Amino acid sequence: MVVLYISLFIVIIDQITKFLVKGGTIPLLGIHAKGMEYGQSINVFGDFFKITFVENPGLAFGINVNEISKLFLSIFSLLASLGILYYIWKSKEQKLIVRIALAFVLGGAVGNLIDRSFYGIFYHYAPLFYGRVVDFFNMDFWDITILGRTYDRFPIFNIADSSVTVGVILLILFYRSPAKEKLVVDSETPDNVNMQGLTGMPDLKPENDSVNNVQISNRKEI
Repeated sequence: MVVLYISLFIVIIDQITKFLVKGGTIPLLGIHAKGMEYGQSINVFGDFFKITFVENPGLAFGINVNEISKLFLSIFSLLASLGILYYIWKSKEQKLIVRIALAFVLGGAVGNLIDRSFYGIFYHYAPLFYGRVVDFFNMDFWDITILGRTYDRFPIFNIADSSVTVGVILLILFYRSPAKEKLVVDSETPDNVNMQGLTGMPDLKPENDSVNNVQISNRKEI
């Protein structure tokens, strides 16, 4: 379960960056961050890459949903995170890269779950599970159309989104289901079995020699 440290690290970095972008005060720790104005942008690499503060009230790519769907989405994210955590625990025999990929997905899912679940309460604008996700990475991209909506820049995202994306890509590249694993092992088994069978077969030559000796002895007696 060491890979869970990766998830924890992602959650911490994700929340720190969101706090610095949105701003806020943590009286218990005596921490205050001014943050950015909503919609404000800071150029990092000219117009290609900016830090732009926005909040996502719904699904990915800024797709808005109604209040009931927001609650369902938050609860689903919670259950999905618990499911991924359980699967990491059950996947002890998987390759390390697969467990790392799952840890990336878990870290990203928990990072955005914290926004949806608690930001509304922490920033005093919504009840539990009705918060908005803080996004700030703003990159130029070729024009794309998703669900009838055209984007001239890549949808603004955050570290949690990046973590989920990296984790999913790694799973696509390296994950092998137990059935496929068994199929590969079975396909390799016959050669091994035949080699072992050949090397493990008793030497039949002495028996043949014994038979020949008996036949020669019988001929002599005749």
